[in-house]
Amino acid sequence: MLINPSKIYTYKDYLSFDENDKVEIIEGEVITMSPAPSRIHQKLISKILTTIENYIQAHNGECEVYPAPFDVILKNDDEDIINSKNIVQPDISVICDKNKLTDKGCTGSPDMIIEIISPYNPSNDYVRKLNLYEKYKVKEYWIINPIRKNILVYTLTENGYDAPISYTFDDRVKVYIYENLEIDFPSFNL
Repeated sequence: MLINPSKIYTYKDYLSFDENDKVEIIEGEVITMSPAPSRIHQKLISKILTTIENYIQAHNGECEVYPAPFDVILKNDDEDIINSKNIVQPDISVICDKNKLTDKGCTGSPDMIIEIISPYNPSNDYVRKLNLYEKYKVKEYWIINPIRKNILVYTLTENGYDAPISYTFDDRVKVYIYENLEIDFPSFNL
């Protein structure tokens, strides 16, 4: 795949990439994703995903939860999907509006996104995606750093994201889109 750094890429371009190209597009820029994640990264995804899925099933929830690779196309209300300049593959996405789900992924903002930091490009999750998810009104955004063993939880207000609530892997972390769900990090034995 040859990337032109001066070109503004869209979902139309994204669809023309080879299926094996691991990329995201943020504000029209192609971002190459890191190589296969670490074992701890994968374990975190598995444990968190299972906890959320079990909660949804036990509470007859309308939400669905998906791990990467799962395309999330973020677009403005008046924008045609093909012209979207923001296509991401969050580590975990929770979508409560099933009208946003397609065979290809999610069109519109998930209710919750969790990203697990990769040592290859941490600023992508801490800065670029934080600003992107705030802009597109993702209600809850978690940034998990497996090296520092901490979690930052951002929740959306009328004025954007509040200052993050900081947790460690020794804590039970509240999922704010649900009334009574907590993720018990100590039980993961990381």
